[in-house]
Amino acid sequence: MLFEVWAPQAGDRVELQLHGGSHPLERDPQRHGWWVAQVEAGDGARYGYALDGGPVLPDPRSRRQPDGPDGLSALVDHTTYAWRHEPPARGLRGAVLYEMHVGTYTPEGTLDAAAGRLDHLVDLGVTHVELMPLCPFPGRHGWGYEGVSLWAVHEPYGGPQALKRFVDAAHGLGLGVVLDVVHNHLGPSGNYLPAFGPYFTDTHHTPWGAAVNLDAPGSDEVRAYLLGSALSWLRDYRIDGLRLDAVHALADTRALTFLEELTAAVDELAAEQGRELFLIAESDLADPRTTTPRAEGGLGLHAQWNDDFHHALHTALTGESQGYYGDFARAPLAALAKTLGHVFFHDGTYSTFRDRTHGRPVDRVRTPAHRFLGYTQTHDQVGNRATGDRLSASCSPGLLACAAALALTGPFTPMLFMGEEWGASTPWQFFTDHTDPELAEAVRSGRRREFAEHGWAEEDVPDPQDPATRDRSCLDWAEREREPHARLLAWYRELIALRASQPDLADPDLAAVRVAFDEEARWLAYRRGDLRVAVNFAKEPVRIPLGSRGRVLASWEAVEMPNGDGLMTLPPESCVVLADA
Repeated sequence: MLFEVWAPQAGDRVELQLHGGSHPLERDPQRHGWWVAQVEAGDGARYGYALDGGPVLPDPRSRRQPDGPDGLSALVDHTTYAWRHEPPARGLRGAVLYEMHVGTYTPEGTLDAAAGRLDHLVDLGVTHVELMPLCPFPGRHGWGYEGVSLWAVHEPYGGPQALKRFVDAAHGLGLGVVLDVVHNHLGPSGNYLPAFGPYFTDTHHTPWGAAVNLDAPGSDEVRAYLLGSALSWLRDYRIDGLRLDAVHALADTRALTFLEELTAAVDELAAEQGRELFLIAESDLADPRTTTPRAEGGLGLHAQWNDDFHHALHTALTGESQGYYGDFARAPLAALAKTLGHVFFHDGTYSTFRDRTHGRPVDRVRTPAHRFLGYTQTHDQVGNRATGDRLSASCSPGLLACAAALALTGPFTPMLFMGEEWGASTPWQFFTDHTDPELAEAVRSGRRREFAEHGWAEEDVPDPQDPATRDRSCLDWAEREREPHARLLAWYRELIALRASQPDLADPDLAAVRVAFDEEARWLAYRRGDLRVAVNFAKEPVRIPLGSRGRVLASWEAVEMPNGDGLMTLPPESCVVLADA
């Protein structure tokens, strides 16, 4: 077995600790900073590296951390798993994604338990499950965005074999699997990378401290480390796509950026394996170059989240105007109409939240709509609220139905956040399980201080370290059978089935979307091919000019086609989908 580690920080000695013994590594004359040794070992063997007589540390490229981020690494032989199912031939066009946090999707909080609930997603009609980060992090429960060991799977979730069983089960049901990966920072706890090499740089600073080194000395190997991790998820675990966290925080001044390298490598792997693989970016830059193909001068990512659509919809539903919602809340229906037809609300316009102009227009003629994800809620937009309250805590079932109609019949690739399909009453709160008492207290006090500045009493902000915070965030599956949850779930199923059966709802032509609205009366309608969709956010009935011809495909409340005047009366907080006659 070849053991190799990049450790340019080491002076004159690197030792492999394996089977209770020490084995010296030698410098690789062909690769600067690399140390190698040939030692017999098999699947599951525990090991670590000691640099210059220091403590034994986990392997930066560890495939498994059985005892958590601070423990020894373990070898993983990926050839031992017998795959039962081939990945489905599913790309992003026509997809409906479902964002899932393994630790709260079920009370058990494991990949095997989550796999046992995949039949719900099949019945719902979604095509892909998007897993929040799975890399090891301190303790048992957490969001996963403070992970380390970017090649490994959190052991309390079940470890590497459990992820393979999950992906295999999903593929057997025809579901694709997307994994959320974090390249812009690593958790402070259990992060031993700086002992090995210049994985971080003070050349740039981020909200998490020193930036991941993508462009300073030593960055070639750091980029290779991240690329190798990304490709491992796609190759070794048969993941179908990756969601890249906060790519705007990837400080990178090199002519060939890391994101371009990554997209090229993923496209090459897709061609090699003969299946569609894709990358979805989270970015707040409102820059269409993120998803513009590399051949046309873009970064080449295959899709990105569209927070502008979410913010406009959220303000229309709730009337909230704090923080970044302020730009959208001044005329929420106008903002919503703009995002439906033009993707970005800020496309070179002034942002009061940023106190500067922001964004760049999307080429509506050349850019397919499915490159952008549209959603009513996400882990960020729920969990980063003081009490983790979902839309269901403040919106009527009718308004939730309107939101679903806009996301599921709109031009973007829809994404649901787990539980929204039945209007889950359970919150989704920020929770951690830090084993370092000082870090735990820093997170607890920092969160309370942050929300105190916005008027929240400290005692009203949940303690992230309290196990009850995680427990409150677990889905209550029994709700699906009770009203009003059962009716909303049936509505989601109906809309997703409609999206799958109506070609106009998969039309990628942004320029063909036609939107009308009345800000004061609080209604909005749009046309997609031969289909018309109308929503009424008001508490009173409204009359909307939808034409006298057509038939109702789906409606939240009973409606009748208009007479000769072409005006349809839409009940309060309701929505309808019509087809031309």
